Amino acid sequence: MAMERHFDEELKELREKLLRMAALTESAVARSVKSLVRRDTEMAHLVILADDEINMMEIEAEELCLKLLALRQPIAKDLRFIAAAMKIINELERIGDLSVNIAQRTLDILKEPLLKPLIDIPRMAGLAQKMVTDSLEAFVHEDSVLARSVCLRDDEVDSLNYQIFRELLSYMLEDPQTVTRAVDLLLIGRHLERIADHATNISEEVVYMVQGKTIKHHIEERAGSSGRFA
Repeated sequence: MAMERHFDEELKELREKLLRMAALTESAVARSVKSLVRRDTEMAHLVILADDEINMMEIEAEELCLKLLALRQPIAKDLRFIAAAMKIINELERIGDLSVNIAQRTLDILKEPLLKPLIDIPRMAGLAQKMVTDSLEAFVHEDSVLARSVCLRDDEVDSLNYQIFRELLSYMLEDPQTVTRAVDLLLIGRHLERIADHATNISEEVVYMVQGKTIKHHIEERAGSSGRFA
C-alpha cells in the first residue's frame, strides 16, 4: 500500500509539472502574438527570455517520466498516462520554440512600417491559442470529446494560413520592396499553423490516454471501414 501511495504521489507530481509547463507555454503563445499586434518589443523579448524556463521544465518532466517507467513498471491506464505525458511534454516544448520564433520575427517586423493591417493573423492566432488551451483542458479533465473537437479545428487554421499566403504573395508580386516584410508575416503564419498542429497532436494523445484509441493519421477511420486493426 505504501508503494502504491508513493506511486500515486509521483503521478500527481508529474501532472503538476506538466500543467506548470503548459501554463508557461500558453503564456508564451499569447505574448508572442500580442507583441506583434501591439508592436511591443519588450513583450517580444520576454517571450524569448522565458523559453529557458520551458526547456528546464521539459527536462525535469521527462526525467520523472523515465523514472516512473523504469522503477514502477506501470500498466494499463497509468502506462498510457505516462506515455501520453512524455509526448505532450515534447509538443509543449515545440510550441514554446514556435512562440520564440514569432517573437523574433516580430522584432524584425517592428524595425519597419507595417506592411498591411493585421486581420487574418490575429484571427489565426486566436484559433491556435484556443486549440492549445482546449487540448490542455482536455488533458486535465480527461475529456476525449473536447480533444476530438480540437482536432477538427485544424483545417480552419490551415485555410486561414493559405489565405494569408495568397494575399502576401500578391503584395510581393506587385512590389518587390515588400518582400522582406511579407516573408516575415508568412513565417509567422506558418509558425501559428505549426502551433495548431502541435495542439492537435496533444489532443490525439489525450484520446489515446483516455480511450486507448489511436486517431493519428485517421487510423481509427481506416480501421472502421476495412475491419482491420480490430
